[in-house]
Amino acid sequence: MPGWRGTILRIDLTNEKITKQPLDRLVARNFIGGRGFNSLTLFKEVKPGIDPLGPENVLCLAPGALTGTGLPLSSRIEVSTLSPYSGILGDGNAGGDFPTFLKRAGYNQIVITGKAKNPAYLWIDDENVELLDASELRGKTTWETTDILKEIHGKDVKVACIGQAGENMVRFATTMFDKHASAARGSGAVWGSKNIKAIAVRGTGKVELARPEDFKQLAKEDRQFLLKDKVQREVIAVYGSHIGMMYWKPGKKYFEKYLSGDEVPKDLRPEAWKEYEIGRYACYGCPVGCKNTYRIPKGEYAGEINSALEFECIHCLGTNCGIEDPIAIMEMENLADKHGMCVIGLGNTIAFVKELYNRGIITKKDTGGLSLDWEDRDSQIELIRQIVTREGFGNLVAEGMYSFAKITGRNAMDYCYHVKGLSRGLHPPGIFSLAHATSTRGADHLRGRVWASGENDQGLIREPMDREFMPDAHDDPVRTLTICERVATIADAIGRCKGAVISWAATVPLIWKYPFFEGVGKLLTTATGFEISQSHLEEAAERIYIIERAFNIRQGITRKHDRMPQRIELMGTSQGEEELKEHNRMLTEYYRMHGYDLKTGIPARERLESLGLKFVADELEAHGPYPDWDGAPLMSLEGYSHGERVHQSEMEQDKEIEAA
Repeated sequence: MPGWRGTILRIDLTNEKITKQPLDRLVARNFIGGRGFNSLTLFKEVKPGIDPLGPENVLCLAPGALTGTGLPLSSRIEVSTLSPYSGILGDGNAGGDFPTFLKRAGYNQIVITGKAKNPAYLWIDDENVELLDASELRGKTTWETTDILKEIHGKDVKVACIGQAGENMVRFATTMFDKHASAARGSGAVWGSKNIKAIAVRGTGKVELARPEDFKQLAKEDRQFLLKDKVQREVIAVYGSHIGMMYWKPGKKYFEKYLSGDEVPKDLRPEAWKEYEIGRYACYGCPVGCKNTYRIPKGEYAGEINSALEFECIHCLGTNCGIEDPIAIMEMENLADKHGMCVIGLGNTIAFVKELYNRGIITKKDTGGLSLDWEDRDSQIELIRQIVTREGFGNLVAEGMYSFAKITGRNAMDYCYHVKGLSRGLHPPGIFSLAHATSTRGADHLRGRVWASGENDQGLIREPMDREFMPDAHDDPVRTLTICERVATIADAIGRCKGAVISWAATVPLIWKYPFFEGVGKLLTTATGFEISQSHLEEAAERIYIIERAFNIRQGITRKHDRMPQRIELMGTSQGEEELKEHNRMLTEYYRMHGYDLKTGIPARERLESLGLKFVADELEAHGPYPDWDGAPLMSLEGYSHGERVHQSEMEQDKEIEAA
């Protein structure tokens, strides 16, 4: 199947059954790949109201439609599941080498169901696929696991895995690819709940192209642009996302304020990080190399080397937690990567808990004597260790900010600045707040916001493209956001990196030459043999986004959850009420444009049927309304695995019970 490889790999862990199923051509055309395939699978196979950490949940991994084709910036994979962190759709997009080699092995998607009786890992050697024993890998870090699997199967093998955080079902545990790339929003905990530690892949095949010469010429033009473009060469390839410290206004002490470039501590500015840099790192086939490779010069982890320290770590675990020590930030990044945790979810939860501590809502009596003073870097690192092993106070923090607030009470929820369990801080009505409210995975900047807001255009990037198709964000924010949602959705479906600084030229291939999606259409047409136009891609993006919305509706999401968080001091004031009124006006217009019911936010049957989604409309009407969302279902804190010990298998547990 040109472009696509044509095979879905299904892994039934409960019955130890591996099945290969042909990719449906209509599904391929209508949902493109990557995120599109996963979102369709989850809607069809995940029942509403289940426990995300139960065996009924489904875990999907899908490389993009253009991954493995030779198009630059396209070694990307989408990991999707019902999130144990938010209780709604949880997906993350990651790079590295793994996505390309999974596609080369012949697979468009891996769908994992059930739960293994014993620790297991999946070994893919082109067409040969096996479930193997992973008992010796339990308790290992992601770095150790990757190295061990390469020793067993060969240095050419690529690895996706979880660390101890995933094994202990830390709610914001992540899936790590090739040690350095992370697919967030709780997927790592789902791996742990299913007793699967890793996937190792060797892919030696090639992705067949329908019109290879035409495709290769288009890909060559795109690569040449990236190699010659001044922004790519002089900003992104040099600083990567570190440049955002000067332009993206990182939060300070749990969004107490947002820092301008002049206010960012000098030790955390882009040039300062060069002191620790020993090289650059690129995902497979990328001509840019946006990530740094660094060495910690001193302290407990002196000499430790890692790659891909991003803006989000410096912001979320650094300034927004009150930490301005670059050594501490590198140590925390490494702990997150080794043990498999999302730095955003980890950092936001710690910042929230620190806010409660410094307001006196929680005390050392709650923390087990641990100090949560803003500048205390040692205590923050100790807390991270406790979170990984779910020991002491870390066991509660491992539940994530929303669940922490629910369990703690004492008005803690008043300070939990979230949308559907995820946080991107506090913003007045406008593009930021609307994008966070309507994102299909909770508050998020990569579902459309960055492109719509133009936040990178202010002196950082002059985009090499015709912007006539884009309305002004201030004049028509709803239409602007809608267009940019399509951009982000198609990028995740074709497997295109959004770029270290989220640029149009990175996200939309050939946009510097062709209007909007026309270049993407040409690439997909020459790769797959299907005639794929700009209008087809716009419709596909809408189809993917609305089925994600429908998935969340079944999890209890309605209009009231598309909220704009406010600081407690603003709640109930005339200013606060006016801001909420404006947010709701924009939300109504957004619903009207997307074809949602204006009162409930549920996609209308007419709109669903126009996108070929009658089965979705039938499902929502037959089984709705659904119980209100209130985060992911909670379980007893004593019910988790704790510490660094290896998990017992179910068989071993059964034997102990019988003996007792």
